[in-house]
This record gives sequence, structure tokens and C-alpha cells, in this order.
Amino acid sequence: MAAAETSQTLDRALRLLELLADEQHGRAGLTVTELAAALGVARPVVYRLLGTLAEHRLVRRSDDGRVRLGIGVLSLAQRVHPLLREAAAPVLRRLADEVRATAHLTIADGGEALAVVVVEPTRTDFHVSYRVGSRHPLDRGAAGRAILAGRRGDRDVVSTDSELQPGAVGVAAPVPLTELDASVGVVALGDLDRPLAHRAVRAAAAEVAAALA
Repeated sequence: MAAAETSQTLDRALRLLELLADEQHGRAGLTVTELAAALGVARPVVYRLLGTLAEHRLVRRSDDGRVRLGIGVLSLAQRVHPLLREAAAPVLRRLADEVRATAHLTIADGGEALAVVVVEPTRTDFHVSYRVGSRHPLDRGAAGRAILAGRRGDRDVVSTDSELQPGAVGVAAPVPLTELDASVGVVALGDLDRPLAHRAVRAAAAEVAAALA
């Protein structure tokens, strides 16, 4: 019985964090009453969960009484980046060399797209220099637009022209994982075989998803 209760408590705590993460895009947070209703439990249960999670800095309560994710979540997220790099780097290497363009894995970070893995092609006369840590609004550039499309359940490849840099062509596809707001894409200056890029990017996004599943 004790093991079952512990498992149920853990399940509720994880579901609570997921609720806050879903709400985090709006930054509004949730009240204890809203959390209790969503979890189907009494308010005292939520207070106990929040107490434990707050000790680990995974949640915080603001002066207005609303609950939001805490800074401890960021620490956990930063430890995930090496796992993403390990899974994505070989896939992006093949993609960059096949399309002859800079390949990248980009994740959502608030309202921005954040490049966490970047691989440049080995044999090109010139290519776009795209750095790990590069950021841009989610609604600009192929990588961010693909992430937004994935949130809507749209798995189609997205193409953009000169949205982030004059003359730059971007092609990206959402990573088909509900647990990860991410896209795989390529960016090039000028000449790019778009039919090849579309096929290769879609396949690479599926391969990254399989590696992370």
C-alpha cells in the first residue's frame, strides 16, 4: 500500500509540473484551486505537493498566489542539452553533408527559438555560420515556424526566405515528439536544392525523434 501511495504521489507531482509547463507559455501561472480541479484532488493534497516541489525549487508561488515553474526546472533542462547533442549530432552531420548546408536542432525557450546543436557541412565553398545559442523569435525563421507548426499538430516542412538574414534560405521540420518542442532544419545562402532539403529534413527530424524516444 505504501509503495502504491508513493507512486500515486509521484504521478500527481509530475502531472502538476506538466500543467504548469503547459501554462508557462502564457506566463500567468495557476491557482491552487485550478490545480486541484485539474488533478481531481482536494486543495490540501495540492498544498503538500507544492511544499515538496518548492523545496527543490521546481515551483514557486508569487505574491498573487498563483503557482509557476521554479528556477530548479531550468537547472534540469540544462542537463538535458548534452543528451540532445548526443542524439542529434550524428543525424545533423549526415543532413549537413547531404544537403550541403548548415544543419541545426532548435528548441523552444519561452517565446524564442534556441539553437542547441549546429553542424556545418564539410565540403562547401561557403555556408551560413550559425552558432549554438543563437536565438530568434518563434514566429520568424523556418526553425521557429516549424516548432509552432508542430504545436498545432502540423508535421509539414516549413521554408522561409531572408527572414533572419538577407539571402538566407531556411528549411525545417518539427521533431515528431509531443514531449519536445523542437525542429530540425538547414540554412543556406542562395542556392539550395529545396526538394532534396525537404525530404532530408523531414527524415532527419524523424530520426532524431527515434533516437530520443
